[in-house]
Order: sequence, then structure tokens, then C-alpha cells
Amino acid sequence: MDKRKFLKTSAAILAGDMLSRVSGFETNEPRTNWSGNFRYHAKNLYQPESVEEVQKIVKSCRTLKTLGARHSFNNIADSSENQISLAKMTSVEIDANARTATVGAGIEYGRLAPQLDGHGFALHNLASLPQITVAGARSTATHGSGNKNGNLATAVVGLELVTPDGEIAKLSREHNRETFQGCVVDLGALGVVTKVTLAIEPTFQMRQVVYQNLSFNQLEKHLDDIFAAGYSVSLFTDWQNHRATQVWIKSKVEPGRKFEISPEFYGATAAKVKLHPLAGHSAESCTDQLGIPGPWYDRMPHFRMNFTPSSGNELQTEYLVPRARAWEAIRAVEGLRDQITPHLFITELRTIDADTLWMSTAYQRPSLAIHFTWKPEWPEVHNVLPRIEEALKPFDARPHWAKLFTMPGSRIQPLYAKLPEFQTLVRHYDPTGKFRNQYLNSTIFT
Repeated sequence: MDKRKFLKTSAAILAGDMLSRVSGFETNEPRTNWSGNFRYHAKNLYQPESVEEVQKIVKSCRTLKTLGARHSFNNIADSSENQISLAKMTSVEIDANARTATVGAGIEYGRLAPQLDGHGFALHNLASLPQITVAGARSTATHGSGNKNGNLATAVVGLELVTPDGEIAKLSREHNRETFQGCVVDLGALGVVTKVTLAIEPTFQMRQVVYQNLSFNQLEKHLDDIFAAGYSVSLFTDWQNHRATQVWIKSKVEPGRKFEISPEFYGATAAKVKLHPLAGHSAESCTDQLGIPGPWYDRMPHFRMNFTPSSGNELQTEYLVPRARAWEAIRAVEGLRDQITPHLFITELRTIDADTLWMSTAYQRPSLAIHFTWKPEWPEVHNVLPRIEEALKPFDARPHWAKLFTMPGSRIQPLYAKLPEFQTLVRHYDPTGKFRNQYLNSTIFT
């Protein structure tokens, strides 16, 4: 063997050895998403510890998808060949002067938030579950709640991206202007995001109060006032008896201002004990209520970091409709209550502000999110989803990208005015389709 061939062969062996070491794929255990309803098909799962390892993995793979906290309920992160998890990349760099935090893409909000708080900072919004990753939430427009709060992706001001050829692209709101709005919520289509820079703000305290049994008659008359009653407001309903079973109101603590829990809220009564959204479930996993002040990150989510969120073995679906037509949409769904309720754990209603991110479900419209937590009965849920989607069709309902829906791409695509520009952006960054999968092909590129 000549020297040149020997060096080439040795390099290939070393590269293969490196990839095998960073691969954490377990062939004897089927890998599923968090709730167990979806099984991933990738033959290889890579778990790098550095950007350099990510670059080598990306270059070596013909196709590849990024896997976050596995909280997607559909095949958005699936691949028939290779997946890459950035769970070991959890660095945090805080720039107090710029009020930004640059974080490794694999960090979960529940791990990041206490670190920010320890340095005197906070994020403007959090989802109901703190177990999701920063990069995963960003890529799917996962939203949190609040009339004046944009979704989690609206805090993103910078991205570090490994492109299909293994090169690094650094993008920012400041320098990339318009195209940056298309890169933030990218559905995993542009490359492997390794770092995310977030806008942060001074830390604050919050409290939450829960009320029970709010009549939908009150919601019809006072919907705007009800959802404006706190920094973030959530209504839970089983769609029976024309009422919300619980109202969760999360508010900022105002130093020096006396606080008392009102015994009633539009006819709903204040809870005397801490509650779980699902009747009969222990509230131990839920964040503190009863007006007790606490850190923003321990009140804004519904669930605590070290507990199984929500019900656990469940399915999830969500649709976002214009807030201006929220009551009409609620009534449309309520008309299907007898088909919905037998398969439902609970529905949550909450609002989210408009944004300018091309593929965000709240793009250019303040929105109401109608979220369904289903029992693990997929055949039955699959049958009822088209009925819900048909009922919400007049409101141009946008399904959450990472949850379960049956709407075809031909119906989803017209709901996004900037879709043609997004398709062009994807072709620019990924001309060979390395990061494409069945989900993208059927939903975005049909």
C-alpha cells in the first residue's frame, strides 16, 4: 500500500471510530418519543459533545434529522437513516451588557431558567412543560402563552447552524434582517442548529391563582377581559356543561403592592387547594398556586421540571386560530363535544401574541391556541381530528407543527403567506435535501 493510500485509509478508520464513539444508538431498545405514541426509524443516533463533532457527523451522513427532547408527537424529527441528538451540548454564556444568553441547542428550559435567574435574568415566556429543549421549541414555534407574549422563538436573536457541507453559518436578527425571520422557525429543514442566542430581561417573581367552573356564558361576554386578567391565562375544559373546569391566572408580583385572592372571577370560585388540570390527578407535579410568590420559571410553566409532565401516556393536538374569532372557534369545537369527550383528558385554551416569523403558527395574527390532550386511543382520535379540523376550517386554523393532525399539506400551505420564500430558503441552505424527510416532503414541499 503506498503512503497516500495508507493515509487516506487511516483517516477513514479514525473518522469511523470517532462516529462510533459519539453514537449512542441502542439497537436492542426501540426508541420512541416522550409519550410512546411514535417510534423512530433511524438506524443510527449520534450524540456529539462539540460543534466539531457535529460538523463531522453532518458531512458523513447522506440524510440526517435533529432530535430534541422527543416531545414531538408526529414524524417531524424522524429519519430512516440518521438522527443527531445535541443533548450533551448544554453550554450557557450570558452577556449581561447585551442582555443575551447564548446556549447549547440541547439544553432544556428547565435547566436553563435557574441559571439565568441566578444571574438576575429571565425569559419573557415559557411553555407549560419545562422539559423541552430551546432548539426544539424554536424550530416548531412552541409558544407558551399570554396576550402580549410572543412565542418562545420570538426571543431568538441569533443562531449557529451547521449546513449540509459541514460548514458553520452564523445568523442574527441584526445582520440577516428579513431572511432571519424565515430561519428561526425552520422545522429542522435548514441544518443542525448548535447554538441559540436568546434575548433576556431582568428577573421577576410571579404568582398564580386557580379558579373553578367558569361558565362559557361569561367567556362569550368577557373573553378579552378574561384572557387579559394576567401575564398568562389558561382555561381548561372537558367541553361538557358549557364551562371551563379551571382558570389558571399567572401574574407578575408587583413589589410593595398588597395582594389578596378575590373569591370569585367572573362567577368562577377560587380554589382552596392546589389543583392538577386533570381531575383526580395529584397536584404534586404542578407549579405552586394559591397566590404564593415564586421565581418566574417556577410559576410560568404548569408543571415542575423533575416530574412527569401532564398525564404521561397521552396524545396531543393543537390548532391556532385568530384571537379576533376566538369565541366562534370555541363554539365550533364545543359542538363536537360528544365526539371529543370520550377520548379526551382535557383541552386547554390560551392566547399568544402575533409575530413576524415566517413559519410561526402565530405569524402576523394574535392567536388563540386550542390544545387537546388525548387518551392514548389513536384510532379513535384519528377519526375525530378531521371533524375538528373541518369545524375550524372557516378560521384558517394552523396546526402545531409537532403535534398530531390530519390536514394535508395542500391545505396547510396556503395558511402561510411566506411559504414560497421559506421553500426558497430551504433550497438555498440544503440544495441536496440532506435534512428532508417524509414530514417535510408531505407538509411543506407537496
